Amino acid sequence: MNKPYHPEIANALEHSISFRLNGREQTVIAEPAARSANVLRDKLGLTGTKIGCNAGDCGACTVLLDGDQVCACLTALGQVEGRTVTTVEGLAENGVMSRLQQAFHRHGGAQCGICTPGMLMADGFVEQKFASLGAGNFGRARRRVVPLHRLSKNY
Repeated sequence: MNKPYHPEIANALEHSISFRLNGREQTVIAEPAARSANVLRDKLGLTGTKIGCNAGDCGACTVLLDGDQVCACLTALGQVEGRTVTTVEGLAENGVMSRLQQAFHRHGGAQCGICTPGMLMADGFVEQKFASLGAGNFGRARRRVVPLHRLSKNY
C-alpha cells in the first residue's frame, strides 16, 4: 500500500464508532471504511481474527455480527456501528475456553492455526442456529452440517 500518509486527512476521516464487542460496549476512533478485521487486530488487539486471503474466500476472519457469520475482512467498520460483534476471543467465558475450543486443543485440531478461529466461529454459528431445534434435532442436524462432533465424546 504505497500511498502517501497525510495525518491531517486521516484524522478528518476518522470517526467515533461504538458497538458491542464480545459482550462489552466498545468505542473506537477509526475510518468507517476501515476493514473490521484490521481494526479488531491493530486497534483493539484481538489477534484471534486472522487475515488470510483478504477477499472473503478463506473464512479465517469469520466473526459473528448480530449472530450471523460475516467475513471481517470484507465488513467495513461503519457497518458494525450499534451492532453486536463476537470474535473467537468472545467464545471463552470467564477465561475458560468453550467446549469446542477445548476439543480443538485436546485433539490437536488447530493445525497451523490460521483458519482455526474461522472454524470455531462457524461452529458457534451452527450451534446457535440449531440450538432452538432441541437437543435431539440439534445433534442430527449438526452431524450433517459440521462433522466436528467426532473431536470429543463430551462435545
